[in-house]
Amino acid sequence: MTVLVTGATGNIGRMVVDHLRARTDEPVRALTVDPVRAALPGDVEVVRGSLHRPASLDRVFDGVRAVYLAPHVPTVAEVLDRAAAAGVGHVVDLSGEPESWWGTVVTAVEAAPVPWTHLWPADFVENCRMWLPQIAAHGVVREPWPDLASTPTAMTDIAEVAAVALTAGEEYHGRALTLTGPEAVTRRRWVAAIAAATGVPIGFEQVTPDEAAAVLAGSMDADRAGVVVHTVLGEFLRAGAAAPNGVVEQVTGRPGTTVEAWAAEHAGSLRAALT
Repeated sequence: MTVLVTGATGNIGRMVVDHLRARTDEPVRALTVDPVRAALPGDVEVVRGSLHRPASLDRVFDGVRAVYLAPHVPTVAEVLDRAAAAGVGHVVDLSGEPESWWGTVVTAVEAAPVPWTHLWPADFVENCRMWLPQIAAHGVVREPWPDLASTPTAMTDIAEVAAVALTAGEEYHGRALTLTGPEAVTRRRWVAAIAAATGVPIGFEQVTPDEAAAVLAGSMDADRAGVVVHTVLGEFLRAGAAAPNGVVEQVTGRPGTTVEAWAAEHAGSLRAALT
């Protein structure tokens, strides 16, 4: 039987492929829109298709024991219908609490006649890349709440938890795994970690939420920038960081990745973006 990774060339899906290859001898099938450009390892079965177009998934689920399901809200129910019809025995989905934006994914997964495991991560460590354009331009990060904290989770940790859940039999069936980073981290400390890893001096300037949104609008859609600042940062950070829960370590057997360790590992690409 085969383990299928959807979104296999996405940030997390690609890492799920690698963690599965390191953990199991089961065949791994990777779903991608462009198999030629995907450049996936030769021992991975690469198939063409997209969760955005369920009609492109004919036979993709054939012979599949378990699926890593990348989140795509508009088609998730139809995709799950196809998986169930093909006899898939387990879905590990990347989503969020039922009341979150990803609640539609949770509802659809639980409505399907397939055992499931939810992965509910905190904010991603990689989200700090949204600061890079303003650091490169001005040498400073401008945000409203420098000393409020979150528990950012590295994508590789999420992917490894997914790989464990996909290969652990029924141990994680019916469980929602809330994934936090190993420590609560203030925005100021997060910026300092990037500065230390890259050797690039970075300041932190406290600004109003509207000013922070205007800064981000230089590197993303203005409406999205407003949502990031007022909703994601405003509501999430001011509500207080979730206490680190150790689930990543419990599942994988190793500590979660700190922001300092992540920044050190990615220092080269960070530095290239800043200089």
